[in-house]
Amino acid sequence: MERFRVIDSDTHVDETEATWEYMPPEEEAFKPRRGTDPATRRGYWQIDGYRVQRANRSDSTGWTTVETRELLDVAARLRHMDELGVEVHVIYPTMFNRNPAVRPEVELSLTRSYNRWMADKTSRSGGRMRWICVPPLRNMPEALVELRFARDHGACGVLKKGDLEADHEAYDPYFFPLYEEAERLDMPVCFHQGTGRVVFADERMATSQPDLLDMKFPTINGISSLLANGVPARFPKLRFGCIEVSAAWLPLVAHMLRRRVVERADPLNPPDISFESNRVYVTCEVDEDFPMLLHYISEDNLLVGSDYTHNDPSREKEFIIRLQEQADRGAVTQTVVKKILWDNPKTFYGL
Repeated sequence: MERFRVIDSDTHVDETEATWEYMPPEEEAFKPRRGTDPATRRGYWQIDGYRVQRANRSDSTGWTTVETRELLDVAARLRHMDELGVEVHVIYPTMFNRNPAVRPEVELSLTRSYNRWMADKTSRSGGRMRWICVPPLRNMPEALVELRFARDHGACGVLKKGDLEADHEAYDPYFFPLYEEAERLDMPVCFHQGTGRVVFADERMATSQPDLLDMKFPTINGISSLLANGVPARFPKLRFGCIEVSAAWLPLVAHMLRRRVVERADPLNPPDISFESNRVYVTCEVDEDFPMLLHYISEDNLLVGSDYTHNDPSREKEFIIRLQEQADRGAVTQTVVKKILWDNPKTFYGL
């Protein structure tokens, strides 16, 4: 097997108390406080008078350590990346998969501190740890400030939710300044699984059912709504990502867009709603039906990520080996494997 250079397109960090030490003294009251419910043993962050979910992780049950999950030891995470055969980690947050703040001023304080913490921590990685900016979207002028700061300090993308965020849909002109600035800075807009709504800890009941409404569907809806409303055409150099929701949704969305957009358009001037023409990149899972996927999206627009630090069904610890197994079975070519592992994420994240 040829050894490819590898970019892990979807990894995470677990926020810790140190994440919030970048808040100025006048924002001390906004600092999240870590706690555990004694009755349920579920973790939470106490934020501005209410609780939001925080995962309780254990070194013994996962595949990472607290030092690598919380960036307590950057060198240890780099060593683990070496062991896994990965050159670059693209790091997404954990707490911000759901909106953790009700008030705009709290959201601004949290996101600003998180971004500075990530800038500080990843600055010690020699460029091997890149990260995704979390913008305070209820305050658009400050969101643009955060994008510029993040771009200057190693960020390679902008986090976005696909459902209502700051009380606006993803295709709403409210977000056009964000998209315009991201395009100018050559930062892709990354629709990661999650929701723009605030989810309180007591809403998160233990269940064996997939968390589709909060985590998967919003992301898919965000991408499809952009295409249906022609938003990518307004920003012809901006790239969009659909991260950690698999790729099996592609046929459904392609079918719906064809019936609801193309067939209702001027037949002499039909819109181009293809994923590749609109610069949409999608993280796939390594046990998916690749021949089917490649009927709907170009091999140049697929990514893969391990979900590093998380220990849920999206985890792809051995994604390099399992993707190679797909090639060994003839489901994809070696060229496609190389593209998914290196070429495509390098282009998408502008690395």
